[in-house]
Amino acid sequence: MVMIIQTYGTMLIKALGQTVLLTVLSLVFAMIIGMAFGLMNVGHNRVLNFIGTVYVDAVRGVPLIVLAYFIYFGIPQGIHSLGFTDFRMGPLLAGTITLSMNCGAYMAEIIRAGIQSVDRGQMEAGRSLGLSYGAGMALIVVPQAIRTMIPSIINQFIITLKDSSILSVIAFPELVNVGKTIMGNTMKCLETWAIIGVMYMIVIITLSKVSKKIERRVNRGR
Repeated sequence: MVMIIQTYGTMLIKALGQTVLLTVLSLVFAMIIGMAFGLMNVGHNRVLNFIGTVYVDAVRGVPLIVLAYFIYFGIPQGIHSLGFTDFRMGPLLAGTITLSMNCGAYMAEIIRAGIQSVDRGQMEAGRSLGLSYGAGMALIVVPQAIRTMIPSIINQFIITLKDSSILSVIAFPELVNVGKTIMGNTMKCLETWAIIGVMYMIVIITLSKVSKKIERRVNRGR
């Protein structure tokens, strides 16, 4: 195990950095996607409700590995068939799109639940003061909902971080993919995956502690 750390330590740290980078990028875009579809699901427009529901159900109903293959292999092939033969999609872009879409569907449900947890009287009070529905949502409801959503968002970050391991199938240089390389070079399966597991545990346990601390603060602030 010490030999692996000495020889491949730098590679493992870089892989961890790539894993965290991919997760952060995906969470940022997932927040945007989740907010858009979450608002669709709590609005009064039936067409938007239908679109939001279809997106959430469709993405959550597809295994992440299938979504990754579709985006990394399927979309470029479809674009090539249209005559754009120079189009290329790198693993980082494909991985970010995959995790953003997947995480975005779950974020939409987190945001929907957070918004619906705010008392309806808050919106009614805003409307009575002359605010439009959009302004009331942006200025009154969403800021209150965010307080209750933060622990769930951090938990989703943890889930997305673990889900990033699936993207080794599209050759993204995250921890699992690098672990496969190290195992192939050293033939030390037990030690390699023990190191990878410990690295994941350190990051995930740290995030879990942060989530619990934030949750306690939110509960005290109510």
